[in-house]
Amino acid sequence: MAVENKIGTYNFVAEPFHVDFTEKLTMSVLGNHLLNCAGFHAAERGFGIATLNESRYTWVLSRLAVEMDDMPRAYSKFSIHTWVEKVYRLFTDRNYEITDEEGNPIGYARSVWAMISMDTRKPADLLALHGGGITNYVCDKDCPIEKAGRVKVAQQEPVARYQTKYSDIDINGHVNSIKYIEHILDLFTLDMFREKRVHRFEVAYVAESYYGDTLSFYLEQAGENEFDIEVKKNESEVVVRSKVIFN
Repeated sequence: MAVENKIGTYNFVAEPFHVDFTEKLTMSVLGNHLLNCAGFHAAERGFGIATLNESRYTWVLSRLAVEMDDMPRAYSKFSIHTWVEKVYRLFTDRNYEITDEEGNPIGYARSVWAMISMDTRKPADLLALHGGGITNYVCDKDCPIEKAGRVKVAQQEPVARYQTKYSDIDINGHVNSIKYIEHILDLFTLDMFREKRVHRFEVAYVAESYYGDTLSFYLEQAGENEFDIEVKKNESEVVVRSKVIFN
């Protein structure tokens, strides 16, 4: 199969309600677009959520790392290209390239996905999906950023707490993965975003949280512009680990 048939390309406009006060696209909106593109790409090739749901399976995001040299400005056009890098029995690696209106790369992303049973919430065998047909779309296109690393936070006192609400809950009945991005970036002051921008954002999803759970956010500074964050639900179980690097 030709490489171009393995890569999905999707075009967007940075709508004014998708940008922040700097007139640049927010990381949470970009993250939402990345997840949507994964869904489009998978559906067009026969392994989308709607098809999986018929057999009581669904996709869940395990890890995401986004690295941007620039963000689309309000009203500007941009494109997201996505492809499957590797398929393992329980996980698949999916990569992205973000380009501006002229086709120049402005950022990349790496993600790890699992297919789980909607009944047991346990991972399913990807290589058994359509007789392993997903492997036909593996593509060796370059993605020149590092995979998400390991984050460990020793801080014992949370810097913020938040009780999850209606707007946090997604189609699967748990807190939307993108909502964690919003809540994590809300830990930083407006002055931080005036002076710097998010260059790299990593997030690892460890467990699910639900409506009414109290999320506690633990933050440590790992470098001059680097911060590690751990999110626990109800003061006990870790649900998310994240790293934010500004420049």
